[in-house]
Amino acid sequence: MLILEYIEKLLNGDKRTCARLISIVENDEEEAKNIIKNIYKYTGKAHVIGITGPPGGGKSTLTDKLAKELRNRGKTVGIIAIDPTSPFTGGAILGDRIRMQDLATDPKVFIRSMGTRGHLGGLSKATQSAVKVLDAYGADYIIIETVGVGQSEIDIVKTADTVVMVLVPGLGDDIQAIKAGIMEIGDIFAINKSDLDGAARTAAEVKAVLDMGPMKDRKPPIVQVIASLNKGVDKLLDEILNHMEYLKSTGELRKRREENIRAEIIKLIETEIMRMVLKKSQANQILDNTVIEVADRKLDPFSACEDIMKLFSSNI
Repeated sequence: MLILEYIEKLLNGDKRTCARLISIVENDEEEAKNIIKNIYKYTGKAHVIGITGPPGGGKSTLTDKLAKELRNRGKTVGIIAIDPTSPFTGGAILGDRIRMQDLATDPKVFIRSMGTRGHLGGLSKATQSAVKVLDAYGADYIIIETVGVGQSEIDIVKTADTVVMVLVPGLGDDIQAIKAGIMEIGDIFAINKSDLDGAARTAAEVKAVLDMGPMKDRKPPIVQVIASLNKGVDKLLDEILNHMEYLKSTGELRKRREENIRAEIIKLIETEIMRMVLKKSQANQILDNTVIEVADRKLDPFSACEDIMKLFSSNI
């Protein structure tokens, strides 16, 4: 009953309740299910923006400035800043929240730092649930700022409607990103710190790589910005809004969200199957024994998987 009271307050825009529910979905898997089941019909309205790219690109500063520009246009904003997990507490290091302190006092902005907790892909495991809570809370725009860990950043595509790839000149990260193949995930490219030498060259390199890619109806725009000076941020936001209009007008928004939902459901099924396996009587002992057999080359991994699947196949 308490969860239902929380959800009612959430739908009425109570900021403290929003924070409490995000904490629950981050820490309590069973309660998280109840929350998402009850709020899901109220989600799907927010424009989810992913800010990603290699470390050192100024993603936090750019997120801060984008949120302020959205507020200037009268929009409500939710920010999920994914931080590396502290090795001492298991929580987020909170660096991004410290940099956004002036935004934190705005009643129309909600900021949450979340630790990765060892989850691969540059996102916290609970990110998708937190996005749903902020969506039901009434945020017009939800910005997710990822850790910045190279190719594994591809995870952001499964959550965001629009992905902004942030690159900077002079650090070599732009070349590294191009070689890593993560250029394909960007809907918009922001060349930050474009007052530095080499900004024009970086933009030209990005354009050349995009030109060599597959032909698409929409070519990702390249925007030069100086986030620290708030230069070019308004133009970047315009491109983000244009991208959403493109997605809606072409039906790509529905298609993209359906693909993301498919990936989410498959992941949930995989998790449940694993839980079913480990809940079986003596399953852990059987798994341990199977690992030893595979390590001794008495059994191959595929046969091991087939043997373990037989443990619970009667339940499906």
